[in-house]
Amino acid sequence: MIKRTGTAAAALAVAALLTMSACAEDEAGASLELTAALPESVPSGTVLRLGDPAGQAVLQRSGLDKELSDAGVEVEWANISGGPQSIQAFRADKLDCSAVADIPSLFAAWTGTSTKIIYQNVTVDPLEFPIYQLGVAPGASVAALSDLRGKKIAYSAGQAQGALVLRVLKEAGLTQKDVTLVELTSTGDSYITALGSKAVDVAPIAAYQVKLYKAKYPGATAIGTGIRDDASTVYCLTTAVEDADKAAALKVYVAARTRAVLWQNEHPDEYAKAYYQDVQGLNEADARAVVAISGRKGIPATWDNAIERLQATADLLAAEQGHDKLDVTTLVDRRFEKVQAEAAGSQAVTGDAA
Repeated sequence: MIKRTGTAAAALAVAALLTMSACAEDEAGASLELTAALPESVPSGTVLRLGDPAGQAVLQRSGLDKELSDAGVEVEWANISGGPQSIQAFRADKLDCSAVADIPSLFAAWTGTSTKIIYQNVTVDPLEFPIYQLGVAPGASVAALSDLRGKKIAYSAGQAQGALVLRVLKEAGLTQKDVTLVELTSTGDSYITALGSKAVDVAPIAAYQVKLYKAKYPGATAIGTGIRDDASTVYCLTTAVEDADKAAALKVYVAARTRAVLWQNEHPDEYAKAYYQDVQGLNEADARAVVAISGRKGIPATWDNAIERLQATADLLAAEQGHDKLDVTTLVDRRFEKVQAEAAGSQAVTGDAA
């Protein structure tokens, strides 16, 4: 069953974005059919509104942001990422694209916001370097997935963590009736706080937070999920990719962001400083530790496997949460698949890891 708690988080970055004075609107570019080839040149002054803090940090640190400016792309960066914030900004037409996992594109569709995925990257060794582990509250007896029966588990229906919980239950041979799902939006350290206060017994927390969690709460533990959880995308309002000028700019952005991911693999210490120190506020040692446990990121040579995984997730959420069945091929813009593959060249990831 699902236990509901008051968890409306104050999304300060979104609030600031939605309330700030808008600049004079540029005229929209010509309409572009979703089946049409992406334009080759960017009209001067084309603006992209991007919620991609990690991508911004790497592009600027590597100097690859020059590819955007040289092509005539102007970027308005927003400190927004994740599903709830990005969908809110999309609905207010204050954002063109945002970096998220795979779940937000599903919930955007289910809640009437039309979006397209234009970028995907993967972890080269996804099971060895998981994004999440299951944090276990001090005193809770959970050493394996089978021990989840009867436990209170933090759950957010519209976030990647929520989908992971459902997949973990399925892997354990359990259903929602076998546990108590405590509805709690994952923002900041909210899941860690809930674990530490024993409001929940189990919660998916970022792998890099596990050490901090154990140090902060004596008796705290964590276990692995054994489930692939590395989906990483950029999704955009459909109206953005239907705008010929923005579509041309997004082609440049996707190529530059692809090269930025490959750059961060080769410059882990610089990446750690640019994003985890300078943006996330970690100290040098912790920033480098986060990068070390995150694994190398790769660009899939084809999106086939990612789309198959997304469809399986959509089917699971439709069954478990009562959503309509969804054909996820309608949520991806595969014109950008080739842009990524060409930018990655021989470094594109093939096989099961993709």
